[in-house]
Amino acid sequence: MPELPEVETVRRGLERQVTGFSIKRVEVLRARAIAAPPDPAGFRAALEGCTVEAWQRRGKYLMAPLSRGGEDAGHWGVHLRMTGQFLWLGETMEPCRHTRVRFWNSAGQELRFVDTRSFGEMWWVPPGQPLDSVITGLKRLGPEPFTTTFSPAYLQAKLAGSSRPIKNALLDQALVAGVGNIYADESLFLSGIAPQTPSGRLDVGRLERLHRALVDVLTTSIGAGGTTFSDFRDLTGTNGNYGNAAWVYRRGGEPCRSCGTLIRRDKLGGRSSHWCPSCQS
Repeated sequence: MPELPEVETVRRGLERQVTGFSIKRVEVLRARAIAAPPDPAGFRAALEGCTVEAWQRRGKYLMAPLSRGGEDAGHWGVHLRMTGQFLWLGETMEPCRHTRVRFWNSAGQELRFVDTRSFGEMWWVPPGQPLDSVITGLKRLGPEPFTTTFSPAYLQAKLAGSSRPIKNALLDQALVAGVGNIYADESLFLSGIAPQTPSGRLDVGRLERLHRALVDVLTTSIGAGGTTFSDFRDLTGTNGNYGNAAWVYRRGGEPCRSCGTLIRRDKLGGRSSHWCPSCQS
């Protein structure tokens, strides 16, 4: 599933290409791609004739204010889930079988939503309604990792007394928004913490290292345009290149780039964890 760096890469692409995009026509090819309103015809009617304003991101969610005739027309929300991706097409092309929703402007340019596994969702939030009243997943999100709210002191307070493995805690979107399997593994390696370590046993010094490592690895991956490890693609169909620099993720059985010890791949809470038994404790 795309994580914060991939979703931020998509947001930046949408901001460059689609801000100011006037939606002339919408075609919904798969009804389940539309979460709200429940009728795809209502989604089409809500977005057609609207201009898309600046794109925003919260965790792994994308949102854009809409206007129609200079008036507030609500918000358009998107979650890519596992395999959702946007493609920008300057001219008409036949849709592939995984195309779910299509948006055109008056010049015939198309923004296309493609989703192989069909878990991605879109919402229209009417004017004046809070975003989280319709996109209810927003209510469960913790702080963004780049904000001052997310700090070593915050982690210490939230994790105090917890026996939950730190890897599992990092995947909890209520603790920190946008982090998934890839960047949890990478940040734990860079901070020297084994993924199975009980969260409540981490002292403030180790939490400071973890906080710094998480922010650093997310920043690096955003700069690299995301990772090659997922099905993620940007608006041009290109995936990121962070994967070539990964320390541990998907390197089970390979030598650690730091010490040469073979990287282990263990299961924690049903998810694979990649880590170095020598560098992490």
